Amino acid sequence: MYEPTQLLLQLQQQSPVTAYCIYLFFGLSIGSFLNVVVHRLPIMLKQEWQSEAKLLLDVQVPGKQESKRYNLVTPRSACPACSQPISAIHNIPLISYLLLKGRCASCQARIALRYPLLELVTGVATVTVISVLGPTIQGMLACLLTYSLIALSQIDFETKLLPDDITLPILWLGLMANVYDTFTGLESAVIGAVLGYLALWTVYQGFRIITSKEGMGFGDFKLLALLGAWLGWQALPFIILMSSVIGTLVGVTLILLGRDRNDAIPFGPYLAAAGWISLLWGDILLSRYLQVLNLS
Repeated sequence: MYEPTQLLLQLQQQSPVTAYCIYLFFGLSIGSFLNVVVHRLPIMLKQEWQSEAKLLLDVQVPGKQESKRYNLVTPRSACPACSQPISAIHNIPLISYLLLKGRCASCQARIALRYPLLELVTGVATVTVISVLGPTIQGMLACLLTYSLIALSQIDFETKLLPDDITLPILWLGLMANVYDTFTGLESAVIGAVLGYLALWTVYQGFRIITSKEGMGFGDFKLLALLGAWLGWQALPFIILMSSVIGTLVGVTLILLGRDRNDAIPFGPYLAAAGWISLLWGDILLSRYLQVLNLS
């Protein structure tokens, strides 16, 4: 009896076009779900914080009825303009957006470009991960990490939040995966998680002492700890350097385009991008960098 990974590998060898079409559509479907996560999770967290605050302060709201259930499943997705529920035929990843020409089927309001772009990015990322790591357990776990990084990046970009509901479970999953040396040794993973958190925490504390301002959020510390848990402490210098370079270039570009210098720029997407690059090509980039150093 074939395992799923063996079946996928056999299909990829016999009919690579079919296999990669399957990977792409699967990624697009996951991207559709990530759109739901990105939109709803911050709202769910806000409702939870409000509920806890009211409970803590013993605040009673007269005549207020209990709010309706709201989670990643309920209620059904609906158009934000007309509140009409989206039918299954209009919810096919990317294809429905193209067929509807980017407009709601009911009210013709424009659909935000973020939705198809997130689906497309997730689909392409899925194909890329499987191309590099293959349809293996390692490849499947890498896809799961990729989906988490995409969701965290978009949430941070829109709300400047990196929810613990995603970061912490994925951090623990990385440690569990490396019990079997999937991406690195367990010792390297544990040290990576600790050093990943402490590295940015130290920068944060130093910046706060010098400027009396907070340079980044605690979610960034946890995200780097997550990447350390998956990729090991050896990957941290590369991730920190690359994310800093990307963040600086983007920040300078935004300022030149007129963005206020005092507006906070989320750092999570740059950490996630650097971590994803390190996941797939970190060893190759490091070896080439060392070759350049030797030649010089």
